[in-house]
Amino acid sequence: MFGYVKPDLPYLYLKDDTLYKALYCGVCKSMGKFSQISRLSLTYDIAFLSAVVHNLAGEDVTIKGERCIAHPIVKKPMASRDDITAMCAGTNIILAYYKIKDDVIDEKKGRAKLLILNKAYKKADKRYHEISEIIKTHYDGLRKCENAKENSIDKLSDYSALIMQEVSRYLLKEHSTEDSERLFYFLGKWIYLIDALDDYDKDIKKGNYNPFYYAYGEIETREKLLSEKKAEISFIFADIFANLKQSAENLEWKFNHDLIDNIILRGITSITLEVFKGEYGKRKKKQVGISEVKN
Repeated sequence: MFGYVKPDLPYLYLKDDTLYKALYCGVCKSMGKFSQISRLSLTYDIAFLSAVVHNLAGEDVTIKGERCIAHPIVKKPMASRDDITAMCAGTNIILAYYKIKDDVIDEKKGRAKLLILNKAYKKADKRYHEISEIIKTHYDGLRKCENAKENSIDKLSDYSALIMQEVSRYLLKEHSTEDSERLFYFLGKWIYLIDALDDYDKDIKKGNYNPFYYAYGEIETREKLLSEKKAEISFIFADIFANLKQSAENLEWKFNHDLIDNIILRGITSITLEVFKGEYGKRKKKQVGISEVKN
């Protein structure tokens, strides 16, 4: 249910591309403190979380050339480990654990992955138990709604929205504001809904729950769904975009925020358009890691 938050690379400045990769690699290396295998679960969303929290908290990022398992010979720009990076690493592991747990319940697959990640999850849960409880509480609520075949888009997406909002509040502490919480709330809502729209055909084929299916009258395919309900669904996403934009404009950024603006104003809308056209899944299969993304 996450992994969609990415920049619009053709419009990304070189300095911001370097920063984003460094943040991504910094979180990745920090995840190694929990377990090396857990690093395979890292997503772009957490790199964005790291970028926003560092900026709003006024914690500058130190970037150094370092080697890692994936790049043992050539040094890569990497954000040095700090408390924020460590918390983001723990958050990623806990989210990944519950995502895989979802796959086990829905598709009866991923038990081996869950077992492999269990050690890292236990460490992350022990160290960041408040974050773990936030995620568990809202995942449990979401699961109950899905089992009940809930047909309210707002109610369903609220759980993912609250995860992002409350985790951001925990990470930012005294730097958390109404606008930062609104930014992450609508980001979480977008993540849930764009994932559901992207997976629509797969969910229907496998008999998995999909919020759009029950909200709009059990339409068989995404193509048909969008041909019949495009105006209503577009309105939902337009409202999300407007709230993200307004929140970002209201926030007091401590450093340059070109990277954040690119993701919020261009990256998210670009991904949404690709999902609407049915193109995102094809491109996603070609992506291995952020350092290899050239789209």
